[in-house]
Amino acid sequence: MATAELESILDLNTLEQYCSAIGAGTLLKSVVLFEQLMPEYVGNQVNAKEAQDKDTLCSEAHKFKGAAGSVGLKRIQQYAQLLQHGEAAEWSQGHGAWLQAIVDNASKDLAELKQYLESKA
Repeated sequence: MATAELESILDLNTLEQYCSAIGAGTLLKSVVLFEQLMPEYVGNQVNAKEAQDKDTLCSEAHKFKGAAGSVGLKRIQQYAQLLQHGEAAEWSQGHGAWLQAIVDNASKDLAELKQYLESKA
């Protein structure tokens, strides 16, 4: 994958700092934990949307934003950040597309992250 494309998916600066500080192997362990929790995070958001529970959707998106950011998943973090702000004017129009972008990209972005870290270990 080209660096520019990878930079749109991963927070490479943060990942480089983490790798320098704690090592790619240690960070990869955190990523594996995130991978185990990700279906629950995404499922909670999807369930909240289906139930038209805006407060829960925003709250779950906030949690997911922090978790995604902590492992360098930039694109997923950005969509979750948009999704968590239910009071924003564009939320009503955009929340469905943002959640769908999370659903569509979370697994493949995670795979890219793991491959990136494995190359650094």
